[in-house]
Amino acid sequence: MTEGNELVGIIVGGGPAPGINGVISAAVIEAVNCGKKVVGIKGGFKSLFDGNDSCIEPLTIEDVSRIHSQGGSILRTSREYPDRVKEKFPVLMNMLKQFGIRYLITVGGDGTLFMANWIDRETRGSISVVHVPKTIDNDIPLPGGVSTFGYQTARHWGVEIVKNIMEDAKTTGRWYFITTMGRHAGHLALGIGNAAGATLTLIPEEFGNDKISIKKISDIVTASIIKRLSMGRDHGVVILAEGISEKFDMEELKSLEQLEKDETGRIRLSEIQLGRILKNYVKKTLETMGINVTIVDKSIGYELRAADPIPYDVEYTRDLGYGAIRYLLRGGTGAVITQYEGRLRAIPFVDIIDYSTGKVKIRRVDISSEIYESATKYMIRLQPEDLEGDALIRLAQTVFMKPEDFKKYFGYIVKTKERQSDY
Repeated sequence: MTEGNELVGIIVGGGPAPGINGVISAAVIEAVNCGKKVVGIKGGFKSLFDGNDSCIEPLTIEDVSRIHSQGGSILRTSREYPDRVKEKFPVLMNMLKQFGIRYLITVGGDGTLFMANWIDRETRGSISVVHVPKTIDNDIPLPGGVSTFGYQTARHWGVEIVKNIMEDAKTTGRWYFITTMGRHAGHLALGIGNAAGATLTLIPEEFGNDKISIKKISDIVTASIIKRLSMGRDHGVVILAEGISEKFDMEELKSLEQLEKDETGRIRLSEIQLGRILKNYVKKTLETMGINVTIVDKSIGYELRAADPIPYDVEYTRDLGYGAIRYLLRGGTGAVITQYEGRLRAIPFVDIIDYSTGKVKIRRVDISSEIYESATKYMIRLQPEDLEGDALIRLAQTVFMKPEDFKKYFGYIVKTKERQSDY
């Protein structure tokens, strides 16, 4: 490539998220209109680590003018193992210089942001770098609580799926345990569960930093089913954030599941059948109490990642793509582009990366907030008042137990106000 000072490169990393093409489209159009040439790097960072000089693809306005409402990524995407990243980083740097890239837009989650920061530090201004944050997990700490692009679309389609399943549960008199994506945070699970009106939603944040037993999660769900039965309802839907699996003891989990790892060396949580594990526990527990229920486990996540973006994410990503180019061409580098109070804003990498660990900071669900409290108020879940008086008697009778035995069995899972403050 020639005219390196004119060349803008765009690369996508990590898992898909609705709206990627919107960023690409807006960035290309604005860059070309500003007199710059644009290339897409196909296949993500893996192509650069492999030294694949055929991964470069010129992008014109004609190529991208109608892709903003399409799901997926016209440049595809990829992940890589951390050890290989360290080993092959010089190859990546050489490829960027060989292509003559002066401006680089990275689109991705925490791993891609980490790479963007690394490239920015190593090039020392010879390549200006800006990152556009995307993840359906919504776990990058953007200011003002603004969501990462892709999250709103994933939640929207997740809600549509869960609404249909809730109707099926009602029609057939059965329970569904649905696991959603969300490795580090429960935003997606809580957003889907709250908006759809699921019976119960469980997220990893509510259990703090402690390890938890599979039995405890099973007992929380079992108690919700019993409470629902005591209300005359034989059906329901439980939403589970996949990150709960990381709270389990890995040896206990290994005895139940074959644990696979992704390209970065992390346990592939989406492959852990959390719903199935809990289904087996819950059914056995209820059967010992003389209760038979039909439970179906299902995972959703891959269905959401490459969906066509809803209008919110279409508009959002076009703004971000535009903002990324304007930031770079005005001399900026080393920042994340986001929205804040109705304006585009650049957040320096140093404000988002925890340099004591070398990792991107994680935005978790604030379980002390009124937003989380509101969500829990619409769940069917065992509460302190359920373990007293007539409520306790009704629950115990539902599973043919004495009130004192029911309270002894399930009392440990109930959060009192005093215990809530410990989380």
